[in-house]
Amino acid sequence: MAADCCAACMRITILQTDISWGQRESNAREAERLMAQAPGSQLYVLPEMWSTGFATDPTGMAEGDGWSLAWMRRMAERTEAAICGSVAVQTCEGGREEYRNRLYFVKPDGSVAFYDKRHLFGYGGEQLHYTAGQTRTVVEYCGIRWLLLVCYDLRFPVWSRYRGDYDGIIYVANWPVPRIAVWDTLLKARALENQAVVVGANRVGQDPSCDYCGHSAVIDAKGRLLAEERTGAVTAVSAEVDAADIVSFRSKFRVLDDRD
Repeated sequence: MAADCCAACMRITILQTDISWGQRESNAREAERLMAQAPGSQLYVLPEMWSTGFATDPTGMAEGDGWSLAWMRRMAERTEAAICGSVAVQTCEGGREEYRNRLYFVKPDGSVAFYDKRHLFGYGGEQLHYTAGQTRTVVEYCGIRWLLLVCYDLRFPVWSRYRGDYDGIIYVANWPVPRIAVWDTLLKARALENQAVVVGANRVGQDPSCDYCGHSAVIDAKGRLLAEERTGAVTAVSAEVDAADIVSFRSKFRVLDDRD
């Protein structure tokens, strides 16, 4: 059971999982195990495509039945905490079937906000199968406003730019070992340039294409690491975030007033 939200204060736990390829029930059980090891959080964050692994070709992997979302709702109610993570979904828009890399933010009352990944990973062919989202999503929970973004979005600062609308950014990812230095650097850059808390949830292990080493982290608005995990372990990574600290820092050091 999660602790109650205090005024603009939140305990966040990243679930750094080793995703079993295409095995959503097994991946859900692993997430539940990690959540049990980190009780009392108000927000649990899973990696990108947490229930299947990063499927560039979603055929046979994308969900049309809502199984993963239903599990997220059950766990949010059970833990009295919000659950965030992306899922490959199959939708029908205007009578046409589409695939989306959809990041869900599920609250304990069962309400759901979602964001469809805007920047599809062209190098890996994601754009050949998925439809890009066009709308930014900001969701407020426990007094903190979160911008929801997915993996490759991290490379695009204009899309991530603070517009007076959020206090923190959540990035969920399957970011591989060869480019992990980019992940580390850009997470901190997005925090510094936007004077925002940044939560980066990455996976570990292997899929058919890549190796992953985690490096999940929570970074404050001054670029300081509140929590991180760099051993490549399957683990829960937790940190305390206070929105009042962000507001105070932004009001005293007003660099955002001079942004382009």
